[in-house]
Amino acid sequence: MSAPAPRDLTVAGLRVAYRPGVAVVDGVDLTVPAATLTALLGASGCGKTTLLKTVAGLLTADGGDVRIGGGSVLDVPAERRPVGLVFQKPLLFPHLSVGDNVAFGLRMSGVRKRERRRRAAEMLDLVGLAGFAGRGVRELSGGQEQRVALARALVLDPQVLLLDEPFSQLDAQLRARMRELVRDLQRELSITTLFVTHDQQEAVEVADRIALMVEGRIEAHEEPPEFYSRPPTLRAARFFGATNEIPGTLAGTTFACAAGDLRVAAGDRDGPGVLVVRPEALLLHTGVSEPSATTDPVPARVTEARFRGTHRSVEVLLRGDVPVTVTVPPALRLAPGDAVAIEFPPAACRVLPPDGPQQQVPAAAHTPSTTEGERSRAS
Repeated sequence: MSAPAPRDLTVAGLRVAYRPGVAVVDGVDLTVPAATLTALLGASGCGKTTLLKTVAGLLTADGGDVRIGGGSVLDVPAERRPVGLVFQKPLLFPHLSVGDNVAFGLRMSGVRKRERRRRAAEMLDLVGLAGFAGRGVRELSGGQEQRVALARALVLDPQVLLLDEPFSQLDAQLRARMRELVRDLQRELSITTLFVTHDQQEAVEVADRIALMVEGRIEAHEEPPEFYSRPPTLRAARFFGATNEIPGTLAGTTFACAAGDLRVAAGDRDGPGVLVVRPEALLLHTGVSEPSATTDPVPARVTEARFRGTHRSVEVLLRGDVPVTVTVPPALRLAPGDAVAIEFPPAACRVLPPDGPQQQVPAAAHTPSTTEGERSRAS
């Protein structure tokens, strides 16, 4: 199928308030480059859906701008914006066939019957539902309904596709297949896409970039590896995967804390801070392990070791009674009381400013696990 040239989506200083003085979206700046997919992460109530509805024209902005391809669309009514929107629920018309559901927007646009049937069939084929045009909506499974909703959004050749947690009601295996479908379609059609989710793993698997929304604002916006390995704030670190946090003071490349002096990578700001390091980045040494020649391991004692299937999660107390969690291979058996040593690779240690009075972001339900255990060493 032919599609319009891809366009950037730019949200600039966007503000939306449901009542005076209470902004749900509070000065959001966000750019989704043309033909890329940005995942918008955030806890419930942070403003993700409000942002999407405002971009789509379903809500009115109280300030700021929404631009597609450089041109403002704030004064363009929702039905004329070059935007496709898919909600959590498919919202299909039960009295229409699958094909007529997909072609509904074309019908409202005055497209002739033969042409809209052709385009609907073409789009159903693209989402893996070839031959379904004549079926009734009640004959579809949940995953098939969402494919129809996706086809209905794409059949109008939008310049921007907005997805509001479209797979949250599907089971895990079906969600994974639908994520692959969306990613394949996004690349094939080169469509600029903003994908709202609260699922970290979903964001990692589909996104070119990840934006974290907190209390109506964008807290961080990075490529997935950078977001995970070098989070810009403590709140971003906590939301995106499990973390170890150790308070202390940074001076150059030395971080002084209750566990002793730890070496970290240069470039962080001196002064009080919190050392953040992922459990899978730490290296656990047993009594016969060979430590690194560049880093002194910190003595520790195991307090708990839990089997997680793909890895073991080991809780230890460092000297100074500093608790940390380490990810190790599943074959390594440890018991409470075992003496070990924990190595902190400097490149994996990030020192961030302490949180202010702002509310902390709760960790999301899923954490990336594709590399867990790969960097832990033990004998």
